Amino acid sequence: MRKQVFYLLFVLSLVGVLGFSYISDIVERSPTVSCRRWGFISSKEGKYYSYPEKIVVEPWRGRHQVYGIFMIPDGYRSDHFVTLKVPGERTYCGELIDVGNSSTEGIHVKPGYNLLRGYFNTRVAIRLIVKGKGDQLEQPSNWRLGYAKQKQK
Repeated sequence: MRKQVFYLLFVLSLVGVLGFSYISDIVERSPTVSCRRWGFISSKEGKYYSYPEKIVVEPWRGRHQVYGIFMIPDGYRSDHFVTLKVPGERTYCGELIDVGNSSTEGIHVKPGYNLLRGYFNTRVAIRLIVKGKGDQLEQPSNWRLGYAKQKQK
């Protein structure tokens, strides 16, 4: 009897740990994040905004196929999130990846600039397309990335 209780507790613990690690892995990889205040920089010298050079909205191709490519000047730091504001919807925040200063996907980086790619969750794009707002999803004015001058050390 004691042996069966021990095995039962062991199996339940194992399932709990594996389930938690699986769920946390899914949440961690999701390109849609909560729009938290800490993810946006504030600057006394002023904050600027960039709009995407290119937008890719192809959620039917799978994960990571809804993104915008932004160009910001060297010597500036960006917000941790890119925002998408479609009229009549809430503001969505997406994950940023630094592409670097090399050309990508037909976008040639201007000298003294850096490329960043902002990803949004495929489910968000599909939901907006189903609601008839797919054309709004492809409008550069709805995507925004804030940046400010880096502090000199």
